[in-house]
Amino acid sequence: MSAQFQIHKDTIDQVSQRADIVDIVSERVVLRKSGANFRGACPFHNGTNATALTVNPSRQMYHCFNCGAAGGAVKFLMEIDKRSFTDVVLDLAKRYNVPIQTVEPEKAKEIQRQISHRDRLYEVMALTTSFYQHALSAPQGREALAYLIEKRKMSKETIQKFQLGYSPAGWETLMGYLVQQKQIPLKLVEEAGLVVPRKTGNGFYDRFRDRLMIPIHDTRGRVIAFGGRSLGNEEPKYLNSPETELFSKGTVLFAMDKARDAIAKSDQAIVVEGYFDAIALHQAGIEQAIATMGVALNADQMKQLLRYTESKNVILNFDADKAGITAAEKAIGGFKELVFNGTVQLRVLTMPNGKDADEYLKQYSAEGYRDLLKNAPLFLDWQIDQILAGQDLNQADHFQKSSQAIAQLLNNLPVDSFFRTHYIHTSAQRLSQGNSYLALRLEQDLRRQLRNTRWNSTKPAPSLTTSANALHSAEMQLLQIYLHFPQHRAYVYAEIEENEIEFSLSNHRFLWQTITNLIQENKTSLNTEELYPEHLIQQLQILCTEQADVSQQLQHLLWLDENSRIGLLRPQMVVRTAIAKIQYVMCEKREKYWLELFKSKDVIADPEFGHHCQDKIREEKQRKREIQKLIEVNYIDLSGTSHATTNVIEF
Repeated sequence: MSAQFQIHKDTIDQVSQRADIVDIVSERVVLRKSGANFRGACPFHNGTNATALTVNPSRQMYHCFNCGAAGGAVKFLMEIDKRSFTDVVLDLAKRYNVPIQTVEPEKAKEIQRQISHRDRLYEVMALTTSFYQHALSAPQGREALAYLIEKRKMSKETIQKFQLGYSPAGWETLMGYLVQQKQIPLKLVEEAGLVVPRKTGNGFYDRFRDRLMIPIHDTRGRVIAFGGRSLGNEEPKYLNSPETELFSKGTVLFAMDKARDAIAKSDQAIVVEGYFDAIALHQAGIEQAIATMGVALNADQMKQLLRYTESKNVILNFDADKAGITAAEKAIGGFKELVFNGTVQLRVLTMPNGKDADEYLKQYSAEGYRDLLKNAPLFLDWQIDQILAGQDLNQADHFQKSSQAIAQLLNNLPVDSFFRTHYIHTSAQRLSQGNSYLALRLEQDLRRQLRNTRWNSTKPAPSLTTSANALHSAEMQLLQIYLHFPQHRAYVYAEIEENEIEFSLSNHRFLWQTITNLIQENKTSLNTEELYPEHLIQQLQILCTEQADVSQQLQHLLWLDENSRIGLLRPQMVVRTAIAKIQYVMCEKREKYWLELFKSKDVIADPEFGHHCQDKIREEKQRKREIQKLIEVNYIDLSGTSHATTNVIEF
């Protein structure tokens, strides 16, 4: 609906006064109380800061410290739904029972007609839901009810919670009820997707006949569509409502209205393939489950889901058979980029013995399913498992096929990341089957293949040869390990001091200075293992969040996602390599300085100075070679085992 009229200022003022910013934002974002305000993840950008968005109930305003988004309830809905000012105000007026006035009073009836049309569609869907529920409990629905209770093992409470029903077998049963008994215009019933015109052009018939009916709700709990399962051999097995004014398959997730609070509470979302898998999980008390309704998830749906989980933790649980694996790969396809760039922490759970979630819960306990969730592998590990499944790596053709497929997979990861380095290392280990010499060669080969390839297929991979990229990466890694790996803080501090490392980037200098200031304030000895109190990271998060000018620049340091954590799993190796990387860049800068000085002077007139410059340039070149060699030789990991790691950092 896009209204072509001007709403009276009195209506706008009343809507602004009655609309509650906390209620409206909390429907789209998980909000947590923080003093007099509320905080949550900002839905307007892909940042990982779970407290970037502040909602102030006294001022009725929201503000993001990272992207700068700010405004009131109307602007929030305009921005998040991409709707016009007029449409948002009209919806809020309806929600808060505000009488609608227009600048031209004669247009008021047209406005009310447009609003009431959607209301009438919702009313038709609600009446139909009640009709189907009643039919399920009537004699004609006996078979459908028995199917739910005996085969699906559903309780009456679950049947009621999901408003399950039955569509009678007659061709015009529902149509007769709505049109004749309830006096609903036939055109409205057709617009709701409940009847289908006959091919002969003579009348309509019910879309759903002799089917078990599953209502599909929007996030506010209103029925907007139906899924119908056949009880016999009729095809298709599942029949969904068509696209209507209320229902768009690409924007709806089944059971989202019931799962939203549980997703926020558990900080985890489970995505299953079918209606009954989701319903069975809810019945078992695992209420953070939603279903895809048989279509591939797209990026918009995934972002909608991520609003309710702070850690962006999503588990995809499809069937373990070949069709289920294919469905999982298809479902991931629409938002792969969000996985590879770390926006979503995706895990893939394939059930044992080829079962789906519904079948598993009939045979095993809910606790057993929760254990499976805990052990679900990350998407990349699962993908590598799929590549290696059924392959005999002792056969040359199988080995080549597997290694090429893994290289193609890892090529999707950001180049300047230890996350990619981690998977290069682990993939080489798996392909080598325990042969340490072969593992080293494979790691070198994989890195060589990936070094000059493109990331995300359309843009060249960022070069690591620039001083800015090298310094940013190395300084970031030192700070992340110092903050998030407490047992290595003393080691990091000692290495920084011993090598006289100074942070060159302003935001990194600011954070390091803030850390040292807080250490002094807490009077914590730098000679102890605990270089600062354990709660200091929380102090830093709060301090930086409250400073909008630095918050955006530091969020990747103060809040560590799982992808970044995996890339730092060998902290001592990462620290030593990062310091070497900084030293390498410093050598480059000094070499450049002496070279420019050499070029700027008349070295023929002053040959002694020319020789001095050349000596300095040779010194820096030699030092660079030594640093590069340090990176290429063995590093000792935390277990004390030697690992030959060539080109861990690619210059």
